[in-house]
Amino acid sequence: MPELPEVETVVRSLQSVAGRRIQNIEVRQKRILRGKLDAASGKRIASIRRRGKFIVFHLDEGHLLVHLGMTGKLLLDGEITKHTHAIFTLDRGVILYTDSRQFGRIEYARGLPARVESLGPEPLEIGFDGFHTALHARKTQIKALLLNQRFLAGIGNIYADEALFRAGIHPRANASKISKVRSQKLHAAVQQVLTEAIAAKGSSISDYVDSEGRKGSFQHQHLVYQRTGEPCSQCGAAIRRTLVAQRGTHFCPQCQKR
Repeated sequence: MPELPEVETVVRSLQSVAGRRIQNIEVRQKRILRGKLDAASGKRIASIRRRGKFIVFHLDEGHLLVHLGMTGKLLLDGEITKHTHAIFTLDRGVILYTDSRQFGRIEYARGLPARVESLGPEPLEIGFDGFHTALHARKTQIKALLLNQRFLAGIGNIYADEALFRAGIHPRANASKISKVRSQKLHAAVQQVLTEAIAAKGSSISDYVDSEGRKGSFQHQHLVYQRTGEPCSQCGAAIRRTLVAQRGTHFCPQCQKR
């Protein structure tokens, strides 16, 4: 599933459509919809931003929200295929929504929906004090907490694993018991890994590409994610895989402590 760096990359690659008007919307698969999109037709795209894993098109009236799910793509002037489920015809060009597994969703709303408003702070914006306070208030495994979108918005499986490895924290560590020093390391690791991943235009592990069809390259910098059995880059121990919060979790048993 595209996470914060991938969604941010898509948003940045879509900036050229700001100011254009949506002339027509053709929906070919209703499963991807939340409600109806009719009201978005005729609206001008004022700006585009990311909130967590959501792409938010701020229109001159209301908002068009896109969640890419696992395999969703927004492509500018791309090729229509059997997986193209929505076509947004603009006054100049088109935006195609393509999604082979159809887990993504598109919605028009006059105000931001509650599930967007209730998202936690942005990981690249939260200061250490707020991060540490929120961390200590939660008696849960740290990997599960990082995946909780009400704790931080936008982090998923890849970057939770990578940040915990950089911080030297075991994914099953109790969040409320993490010391201030280790919390500082995690806060820094989260921001560093996300910043580096954005610079590399995200991780193209499966279907992810930006709006111009370009892949990211951060997958070549992963230190633990999907490297089960490979030697740790720091100590040489074999990277292990376990389940935390029902998600495949990768870690070094030597470098990451509870």
